[in-house]
Amino acid sequence: MPQHTLQEQVVRQQTTADVLVLGGGPAGAWAAWSAASHGAKVILADKGYLGTSGATAPGGTTLLVIPPVAKLREQAVAARLRAGGYLSENAWIHRVLDQVERNLELVEQWGYPFPRDEAGRPLRTHLHGPEYMKLMRRVVRKAGVKIWDQSPALELLHDRHGVGGARGVNRLTGETWEVRANAVVIATGGCAFLSKGLGCNVLTGEGLLMAAETGADLSGMEFSRQYAPSFEGGTVTRGRMLAWATLYDGAGRPILRGDRTFGSIPELLVKGPVYASLDLADTPEKREFLRRAHPIFFMPLERAGIDPFRDKFPLTLRYEGTMRGTGGLRLTGADCAASVPGLYAAGDAASREKVTGAISGGGAYNASWAICSGSWAGEGAARYALSQTRHADSRELAPAGRHGLQAGADKPHRLEAKPLIAAVQREVLPLETNYFRSEAGVSAALRRLDSLLPELGGVIPSTVQGIVQSREAAALLMAGRWIYTAALARRETRGLAHLAEYPQLDPQQTHRLILSGTVRIGIRTESVPHARELQLPAEGRAI
Repeated sequence: MPQHTLQEQVVRQQTTADVLVLGGGPAGAWAAWSAASHGAKVILADKGYLGTSGATAPGGTTLLVIPPVAKLREQAVAARLRAGGYLSENAWIHRVLDQVERNLELVEQWGYPFPRDEAGRPLRTHLHGPEYMKLMRRVVRKAGVKIWDQSPALELLHDRHGVGGARGVNRLTGETWEVRANAVVIATGGCAFLSKGLGCNVLTGEGLLMAAETGADLSGMEFSRQYAPSFEGGTVTRGRMLAWATLYDGAGRPILRGDRTFGSIPELLVKGPVYASLDLADTPEKREFLRRAHPIFFMPLERAGIDPFRDKFPLTLRYEGTMRGTGGLRLTGADCAASVPGLYAAGDAASREKVTGAISGGGAYNASWAICSGSWAGEGAARYALSQTRHADSRELAPAGRHGLQAGADKPHRLEAKPLIAAVQREVLPLETNYFRSEAGVSAALRRLDSLLPELGGVIPSTVQGIVQSREAAALLMAGRWIYTAALARRETRGLAHLAEYPQLDPQQTHRLILSGTVRIGIRTESVPHARELQLPAEGRAI
């Protein structure tokens, strides 16, 4: 019989809830608060610590805030629809604009110190990560949510009725935990391939893998082609900081300056080394503003003894996968329900195609999406859970986890997470393969990723760290395969999807690509509301 490492451990902590939220970033915090506010008993389990987890907590984030003026909003929505290759939906973009306004009013009521303009009006366009997430932890706890820190979920529980909870481990005690709940919100973040080893931490995509193992669909994975600039000696990706930078070549000659720098970096790095200096922040006031806005950006530079405002520091690019890309779990309704009953998705774990289409959400859209989708998913999960006549504790639930948790009966080898992750990253990190995509290059990389699948059948270490790292390795491998499978299926160039052999946008492919499965990946198309607008003659479009 196959060995399932997590099942072999005694469950020391077992309880029930109405809603279980997995993930403690902004989306998870909003989902937990929203579910509790709608009368649900909620547990939030996070891989790290709610308040410091995720990409928002250590930095700052801009927000998508457009005044409720009809003309301004219609213009913004139309522009986004065009930029996203007509794969987004006007109604969803309007929903985000409306919802984020309401939520930011709550944030201010809860005590967040938004700056004010000369007339005394609050400027709700930016959130300071440390203050914001500290506040959200306090608000979530006040709502009655039980917070389980350092408690990564590793697999979902399910039966013929759908998802019914999850099982994981507590990093501090080493004990296995199990929560049975009629609704689960996946808000664990997407999948990023940021570093050379296991430094991806909370960004390894376990949430996508857990959901896919229960039969949930994914969408938009081909639009995961976003790289972000980083100091070569670190993994912090805050590209907007380069709006204050001059880029230099290896000889110290200026190349680009300010806002023109960001999109050109992949092409520049192929030619040779690129250096940056934040020398456009030429006053103490500007420097202090930047330090406060994105404190984490400066930490690796200062540790290396570099003054980023005067010195030149080498740049590289970090592949951000579905974090800055668009792909994730397919949403089937306005409540952010996934395609499996009882399962909901929020933040980077959910596909953002309905809002961003074929392009990246960037900071503002992604931050606002986390707030809004978390609110919708939490409410939807609460309503679903409270409407069930079947109590979660009475269901015949079984663990769904397989990859990176279950060894084959005839597989004597040991699953080595670090070499496996390194092998995956060799296929997905290179610009030559994943940014400058071609059918030949992506196909070859996908074949090599497929050849790594047998490694997941090895014996899993019995330690907490070993189990968690094995699951991370499995999630990264699956995410890479989903991304490349979708990339090859979209034979055109649209937004972030690009194949050298198909350099033009094809109006006949104005649809979404839906993926399902893990070992065998199925793929189909889904129609979008605005497909016909792209196929109309230019003079006939209503924009």
